[in-house]
Amino acid sequence: MDLSVAGDIRERFLKLGVDLDEEDINQRLRRLTLEFKVPEDEARRSVINYFLKENGLEREKYYAGASDDLIAIGDIKEEGRWVNLKAKVVQLWEPSHESIHQTGLLGDGTGTIKFTMFESSSDPEEMVLEEGRSYLIRGAVTGIWQGRYQLNFNRATTIEEIDEEIIVESPTQEFTGVIVEIQSGSGLIKRCPECNRALSKGSCNEHGRVEGVYDLRIKAVIDDGEKTQDVIINRELTEELCGITLEEARDMATEALDHGIVADVIRRKILARYYTITGRRFDRYLLAETIKPKKFSNDVLERLLSQVSQSSE
Repeated sequence: MDLSVAGDIRERFLKLGVDLDEEDINQRLRRLTLEFKVPEDEARRSVINYFLKENGLEREKYYAGASDDLIAIGDIKEEGRWVNLKAKVVQLWEPSHESIHQTGLLGDGTGTIKFTMFESSSDPEEMVLEEGRSYLIRGAVTGIWQGRYQLNFNRATTIEEIDEEIIVESPTQEFTGVIVEIQSGSGLIKRCPECNRALSKGSCNEHGRVEGVYDLRIKAVIDDGEKTQDVIINRELTEELCGITLEEARDMATEALDHGIVADVIRRKILARYYTITGRRFDRYLLAETIKPKKFSNDVLERLLSQVSQSSE
């Protein structure tokens, strides 16, 4: 391990009024990495957490402003890291729970990332992001959402609007074709009220069993006859596309004692139909921003119907 790590830790604690023995820090780091084969980043966090607990300090106080270095979104490769970055608000989503103040996508020249700001960690009058504007964000914490990194804003996070045009890598894309599959996880789902993840059998991967919040979405595959594209359609577009509201979907599932009935209704309404979808790419998915029915000429219809038939065999 880099010997400067112990010095950096000691220097940060000094700013918090605690004078640690640098050799004590080094010994703990060496024991974790050499004797117990703990990865260096994990060993560093463990030692920091040990001294924070010993001195009755909160993690937020240690990490907030600990470094002035900025990170690019594309360089975020670790969960639980406190980061500073400059980013542009690409898209804001409707919060799925009253505990969420704002959520959406941030972007820079290296990619996009989901962010979540909870009511408990924000001052609504001061911390409000707007689509299309750029910000300097300090003290955000990296996490995982649907297998991708995300940013969580906490009480130590500071946000400052900047007069800087940030070019986002993932522009709006368009895809036209036939919906050939409605994937598992479509229809009426429940999300964790803490992190907004979709629940699996009533449990969140991070927060365990929780009282979930209902949401409506579609995970689909669209085929243009040459290639396929995975698409995620949010609640608002799902309601508009299928003519069913979230409340109606809940009532339907309650009456049938089966949440799967909602996905069946969605499947009947949009499977094997043709749409033009625009949105921004997030990993392998296209996050739909608009979806409109599309009319094709007879020869294109025949070709696409053939593709659908082959996909279902």
